[in-house]
Amino acid sequence: MEATRIVLGVCGSIAAYKVAELARNLTLAGAQVDVVMTEAASRFVGAATFQALTGRPVRTSLWDLPEDGVVGHVSLGVHADLVVIAPATADAIARLAAGMADDLLTTTVLATSAPVMLAPAMNPAMWHHPATQANLATLRRRGVIVLEPAYGRMAEPVIGQGRLPEPAIIEAEARALLGRRRGALRGRRVVISAGGTHEPIDPVRFIGNRASGRMGFALAVAARDQGASVHLIAGATSEPPPSAVDVVRVATAVQMQQAVLAALDGADLLIMNAAVADYRPAQAAEAKLKKRRGAPLQLTLVENPDILGELAARRDLLKIGFAAETHDLLQHARDKLERKGLDAIVANDALASIGSADIALTVLDDRGALTFERMPKERAAAQLVAWTVARWPERLAPVERGVHERSR
Repeated sequence: MEATRIVLGVCGSIAAYKVAELARNLTLAGAQVDVVMTEAASRFVGAATFQALTGRPVRTSLWDLPEDGVVGHVSLGVHADLVVIAPATADAIARLAAGMADDLLTTTVLATSAPVMLAPAMNPAMWHHPATQANLATLRRRGVIVLEPAYGRMAEPVIGQGRLPEPAIIEAEARALLGRRRGALRGRRVVISAGGTHEPIDPVRFIGNRASGRMGFALAVAARDQGASVHLIAGATSEPPPSAVDVVRVATAVQMQQAVLAALDGADLLIMNAAVADYRPAQAAEAKLKKRRGAPLQLTLVENPDILGELAARRDLLKIGFAAETHDLLQHARDKLERKGLDAIVANDALASIGSADIALTVLDDRGALTFERMPKERAAAQLVAWTVARWPERLAPVERGVHERSR
């Protein structure tokens, strides 16, 4: 987001108040956010709100004087890196599809060569109306990114599809779109596993671990923001998965194996962060096991598949594993690196990192070891992805495939 110029168009909808959070978050992330409000939008939220949150003057009129000497009604579009319209009303969508330029927002869109993303919000009947859908189809053909509105209760006593997507979702899609335009991993396919696995004992009990999935999810976000097409295999976790990535939910180690192998077609990089159980019960009971007083419960465990071990011969795929250990950390990590034919392994203290918001890492490969000080997992993930790109610049060099591939 640093040094990125984003035009944030706000249209007349009760959902306009939610966009204040989006403007604030994009600004805090380092973007220069220029808010363009339609006349109708100003009836729902004041321009002073957006000016206070962005530190930038809010534009409302075609006749606003430009700051840089460029013709005022095209200046914002010419310099934008991204145009986001949220909420995008049925009226705004219709005028954009018709190519109209009767206010500053529509003129800005016509004048820009930057990607344009719409976050619609309207009454469900208006959303599903054939005219609206036809207008959206026209815009999609032109390369405009259209986010699907959420389903739920509207301002009026109606339930249906038409709610503005949450600001966090819009921000994630914006980050992904910018990444596909200029990120270090643009055009690359990255597969990431996260979370633990639950191996069933009976219908209500399982063998598992305390993995939260937070580090794996943070890695997915970091790779997404660098432009990668991210395929996230999420095991057992209570963490909400990140937006703007493809997510497959699994529960057991066998399911994790199947999902990872299915996702590897055409992949450039695999990061196995998931805490996959080494063993599972040989037979899961069909009904809940009852306690028998004075009698021990004996379980026969069998070995789970070694997902990374089975990929040891794959030299066309960069493979990074994780080693969470309670003792002899680097020794166990180095052994796993060599035994499983990995390109690198990330070692961390299991007792200090599992379930925690912070993590300290040591990355080992054939060149040696590099230690990352303890930091939030989101920051550590970003640094680890940056290290990976720098470590294999030829194999992970950007591939130009366009910026509109996630049009939804």
